Amino acid sequence: MSFLFKKTVMPSADQALPGRQQAIDSGQFHAVNGHPIHPPFPAHLRQAVFGMGCFWGAERKFWQQAGVFSTAVGYAGGFTPNPTYQEICTGMTGHAEVVLVVFDPSVVSYKDLLAVFWESHNPTQGMRQGNDVGTQYRSVIYCQDDQYQAAVTSQQQYQAKLTAAGFPAITTEIRNAPTFYYAEEDHQQYLAKNPSGYCGLGGLGVCFSR
Repeated sequence: MSFLFKKTVMPSADQALPGRQQAIDSGQFHAVNGHPIHPPFPAHLRQAVFGMGCFWGAERKFWQQAGVFSTAVGYAGGFTPNPTYQEICTGMTGHAEVVLVVFDPSVVSYKDLLAVFWESHNPTQGMRQGNDVGTQYRSVIYCQDDQYQAAVTSQQQYQAKLTAAGFPAITTEIRNAPTFYYAEEDHQQYLAKNPSGYCGLGGLGVCFSR
């Protein structure tokens, strides 16, 4: 089995790396706005989780939105508890790189965030995003229970637009939210700390109707 094959095929639970019981040190506060990145959050706020390739650029896209209280990068959707970034990069955790978005629904709606998600990456590429190849870069929406139908509906709407524009089928994984594991502090708000850092984020130029 080649290394590339390992990186682009999901491992089974038995194959996945064992991880650890203790959480990774992720820091406490947002490097851009100073808000906490861990709960408890103010009661009027909601949470959403998206994966759209490398989480550095994805997180910046969301923290720039009005009404977003806080963001954090992490890992979700796989098997390894409390993984490290190095473990993620082996392809043997099953996790995707994801962004936790904490938002005020009176200012920015979940549908608005879905529009940012669809327009900011290529959701048709399977286990990759541009030149970033591997299971960690797959497109995902991990939903709170009342978000699931909105996410599925948005996928159907965006698929119609992509099909009309000549693009293939969406491969985004949509399911109820699994455990979110915070990434290391160095990765939190990475592009604010490293303004010239890598960002491979790019959409298809097809608008999602808000």
